[in-house]
Amino acid sequence: MTAELVRGQNHALDRTRVEIRITAGGPVVAAVTLGDAQGRLSGTEAVAHPGAPRRTGIEVPRQAAAEPRLAVDLGALPDAVHRVSVLLALPTGIGALTTFGAAAPPSVRVTDLDGTGLAGYTLTGLGAESAVVAVELYRRAGAWKVRAVGQGYADGLAALLRDQGLPQAAELAAEIEEAVGRGHARAVPAPAPAAAGRPDGHARPQHPAPDTTTPPAADRAAAAPPAASDGHSAHAPAEHGPSGLAPAALGPGPTAPTAEGVTPTTPTTPPAGAPVDYRHPKRRTTPTPATPTPPVDAPGAPVSPPAPTLPVAGDAAGWSMEERLYNQVWGMFEDLTRSVAAYRSASDFAESRLEQELDTALSDPRNRLGTAADAARAAARDKHAALVTQARAALDRDLAQLAAESEVVEPALPPAFARWDSPVWQAHRSAQERPMALRLGDLHLPEVRDLRIPMLVRLPLERGLWIDCGPDAYAWRGPDPDRAYARRELGSALTDGPPDEAELRRLSLETAVALAARMLAVHPAGEFAVQVIDPGGTALPALAPLLETGVLPAAPVPGAQGVATVLEGLTRRVDLVQMAVRSRAADALPPDVDTADQLLIVHDFPHGFDDRAVTRLRYLADEGPAVGVHLLMVADRAQAREYGPVLDPLWRSLLRITPVPDAHLADPWVGHAWTYEPPLAPRGSQVVRQALSRVAEARRERRT
Repeated sequence: MTAELVRGQNHALDRTRVEIRITAGGPVVAAVTLGDAQGRLSGTEAVAHPGAPRRTGIEVPRQAAAEPRLAVDLGALPDAVHRVSVLLALPTGIGALTTFGAAAPPSVRVTDLDGTGLAGYTLTGLGAESAVVAVELYRRAGAWKVRAVGQGYADGLAALLRDQGLPQAAELAAEIEEAVGRGHARAVPAPAPAAAGRPDGHARPQHPAPDTTTPPAADRAAAAPPAASDGHSAHAPAEHGPSGLAPAALGPGPTAPTAEGVTPTTPTTPPAGAPVDYRHPKRRTTPTPATPTPPVDAPGAPVSPPAPTLPVAGDAAGWSMEERLYNQVWGMFEDLTRSVAAYRSASDFAESRLEQELDTALSDPRNRLGTAADAARAAARDKHAALVTQARAALDRDLAQLAAESEVVEPALPPAFARWDSPVWQAHRSAQERPMALRLGDLHLPEVRDLRIPMLVRLPLERGLWIDCGPDAYAWRGPDPDRAYARRELGSALTDGPPDEAELRRLSLETAVALAARMLAVHPAGEFAVQVIDPGGTALPALAPLLETGVLPAAPVPGAQGVATVLEGLTRRVDLVQMAVRSRAADALPPDVDTADQLLIVHDFPHGFDDRAVTRLRYLADEGPAVGVHLLMVADRAQAREYGPVLDPLWRSLLRITPVPDAHLADPWVGHAWTYEPPLAPRGSQVVRQALSRVAEARRERRT
């Protein structure tokens, strides 16, 4: 079972021979330093790097790569070595990356020799850093542990080595860069051989060797899509994406609305003269060609074209089935984005061509009347109709492939990715490890209303969530089918006009409880908790599933006193954990500090909040995600108008979602406006309450 760590968290290792597998958004230099009990280095001989890849018990790659692997034998290390630090640095002159913030967050996995995961850590929150201490293996009371560090250095590898007490830091950093440059030069493929063996004098096409610097498990959501903006807040995430989707927050190509800020990966440039391959580089399934050429066994005897490849759940790159499904979902998102973008572009071209041909045909006043003018107009409209029909046929072909893939993928999704009506929830008990992502809802486009793409965001959340329950801020922009969906969910309370304020607030709270229940259910027992701020006491009916199952120990204390108590406790937790991380003393936290991740649900903001409480709330929104405190606000922004621009950074830091379908998630890569649908359980279903009951049962078993 792989333990997913957050910054500062540690995990015991039950073996001494391990591999450290790194996945990054581009080539990185991997090195290891061997420190004493204080982390100090004895000299350059205590550093394993591409110029000196082997030290006693350590072996690192000789070249920069996007997926380097390091071998560590802790039992063979000298007795003086107490700390093994894994360093990552961006090489100069290799690739386009100059800072870690310009690509997907690097991911580090400590595994057994057979690849079995022991611990993992994703280095989120990096920006201008070009070197980072990713993780460290340290000796404590005769046993070894792994700690997630994530300490970055904007001044590069020399500053990192200097901080570890190495006097020759600048000289060693230059030596490492030189060694990486030599290794990169050796890795350049040889030129194609001279043309031979063909009567026309042309050389045979040379197939490029596999790119060993490209990770087979390149993170598609955390590695590629920029996040969506919502029109109400300036997002830069994706986190897609949906991460997020920036997804980027989603792999090469379009972005996805996600909560995570990431940048799109750069696709590999095809050889000169080769046709451009528009397929996603991480997808294995390919759509059927638009006009396949039937093979011929003999002259005049055509053979039927082969059937298209059937979709398979998990048919994407990744180390685990969960990661493969995650990458496949974002591949579907990107394929749908491209297909719809191509259709819209073709339709726009057809419209502009129609206008041009009509202007040309009717530019002469003498030809504006009569049969010639009618024929010219008819011919232009026929061309327009043919272009649109051709574009729609291509779109329908792609949609059929995606729909078939969705029918296979959706039933195979794990609980963290699945809808509430999925059968997987009936068999779900207690999670054994943290999931890599969470489903926040569904996304679709107006051209294809029946195909829903799960909106997945990476965990732990890098941004808080804001469920907008304000009728003034909510723009009823959805098309008729979205209104029909909302009427179906709201019953008779919703007509063709905007949603009722009371119904919006009720659905907002139900959405918050559904999201909280999902987060609780997909985390191991005791590793995730929920706290609620409800100054007016009006959220109790919606909180009933949390209270009745015992997952929420007690009803939130109303009034300003309840607000201050919860915020003070969480602020203290954030401060203490931050200090422990900075001093690398996570084991020294007071026993009353709950190290489990916390989800704070804030209802009826800003009622009951004074200036001090507002300041603490902003502090938790900014600093909390890095140490496991996440914010989920159910609020109407208009009610906080009296604070003016003071709260603008708070709203911008949150990912806005709506309690009913609304086309507010903007995809800046191609300009799509995605319609978001909240992750509510089917009407009358008890699946949320059942999931919470199992969480409470798992907690009781853990305590006993």
